[in-house]
Amino acid sequence: MEIFVLAFFVLGYLVLAGADIGVGMALPYLGRSASERREVIAAIAPFFLGNEVWLVAAAGVLAGLFPELEGELLSGNYTMVVALLLAWVTRDAGLWLRGRVPGARWQAFWDGATVAGSWGLALSWGGLLSHVLLDIQGPLAALPALVVAALFAAHGMTFAALRLRGVLRERAAVLSGGAGEARTYALTSAAFLTVGVLAGLRLPLEPGTSGPLLAPVVLALIPLLVAAQGWVWWTFRHRVTGPSYL
Repeated sequence: MEIFVLAFFVLGYLVLAGADIGVGMALPYLGRSASERREVIAAIAPFFLGNEVWLVAAAGVLAGLFPELEGELLSGNYTMVVALLLAWVTRDAGLWLRGRVPGARWQAFWDGATVAGSWGLALSWGGLLSHVLLDIQGPLAALPALVVAALFAAHGMTFAALRLRGVLRERAAVLSGGAGEARTYALTSAAFLTVGVLAGLRLPLEPGTSGPLLAPVVLALIPLLVAAQGWVWWTFRHRVTGPSYL
């Protein structure tokens, strides 16, 4: 049961947050002006904080139910974990701060932070997942990391195509052939699920002694998380029509 709880949160994070990370990566391509970039950011604005809850929940489950695995992952991938956290902070700072001052240079700087942080997140996750899957050392480890990062970008592009309108949608739909955004999004989601499951099968998933106590508590909270996420997606289900609160 503990394994399924961890898989639920990790896979949910990859599919949901993978979309907003990918949109951030593609921001310079999708938005050619400050106003266009603001509208592109509006496509992920209602979702990115809720998506990050899945990562926080996954980290809590990992620490509480799989303490030995947590120590192994952190000690063996310390540099990538630190890079991931720094990229996370940088990306979120860019999203929150770009609209705080009405100046072109200010907005351009924080747009750059959003892009850099998004690429940092994708490459960090690519490095972690490829290390678990392939255990490649040295410069060759960058190749599978780039493949995973490309999956993040493709996932974000298809999500943007589902959320945007007009010219912005046309740019985002370059991978889905116009009207096939939902199908392409399903394919990239399935790819994330496949990578996540294969990585999980490579890990020594031995629950700790606290599993029987903590797992039922986490299971009781899952319906609340899913309901909150579902409410947000239903509320913001329509395509973006203008800038958001960000």
